[in-house]
Amino acid sequence: MAIKQNRRSAIRNIVAGTAAITAAGMLASFKKEEIKEKLSEKLKGNINHSVSPWCYHELTLDQLCITAKEIGITGVDLCGPKDWPTLQKHGMYSPMCNGAEINLTDAFGDTQFHDTLVKNYTEMIPLVAKNGYTNLICFSGSRRGKDDETGWKNCVEGLKRLIPLAEKHKVVLCMELLNSKIDHKDYQCDRVEWGVELAKRLNSENFKLLFDIYHMQIMEGDIIRNITDYHQYIAHYHTGGIPGRHEIDDTQELYYPAVMKAIVATGFKGYVGQEFVPKQPDKIASLKKAILICDV
Repeated sequence: MAIKQNRRSAIRNIVAGTAAITAAGMLASFKKEEIKEKLSEKLKGNINHSVSPWCYHELTLDQLCITAKEIGITGVDLCGPKDWPTLQKHGMYSPMCNGAEINLTDAFGDTQFHDTLVKNYTEMIPLVAKNGYTNLICFSGSRRGKDDETGWKNCVEGLKRLIPLAEKHKVVLCMELLNSKIDHKDYQCDRVEWGVELAKRLNSENFKLLFDIYHMQIMEGDIIRNITDYHQYIAHYHTGGIPGRHEIDDTQELYYPAVMKAIVATGFKGYVGQEFVPKQPDKIASLKKAILICDV
């Protein structure tokens, strides 16, 4: 799908330009034996864990489902109708569905794309519901010189054509917050407050935000405060180490256990999706470690 390729291309560019960082400190002290022992125990269950397939493109979806399930992950993000039978075969959930979007740049912020998007989402929303899922991703698209007010107005105009259908099928349209500084130049919904204002204008429980912690740390920081203040507008979270979107251990600048505790404190019952690109040779060990870090 377009979203997978766009994200993968962006990450390849990041990886190519990111210097190697040496692991040290408490979180990096987990050894493979310790990870294996801890993962044999039941996770605390305060966080529902999912994973994004594009970060593990070496694995087939079948292989990822099998591996993720062994780790204690119960969901696979960014999957569409062609992927759902595989997830269902393995008893895995699809906590953030995709497949209705055009791409990350041509989206609801521009009226020229509305008819195509309305057609796509009108077809996809009932499919999401029929398969027992709730969240369906969407995007603002590029700013293209528009001021905030024009972007909000355009997004409201397009999304309001879909909200009644989403409400009917109990599907939540989730607009992802992406950084416009490094990875997605000119993306308009690049701040928490921008997304929250759009949610307020739409005034529907069937529109919320996908809060990507990596992207919002780049744009704004103040992650815990923003989660605490705006949690009622957030349906899903993504992780990623900063800089470079690599492991979420102490090779990067955020202390993820504190972030996870803040999410739990809001009463959040949705999913936190691991969406980092492992830099270490043993990518599955990195994924296992991430689950332990987030198991607060």
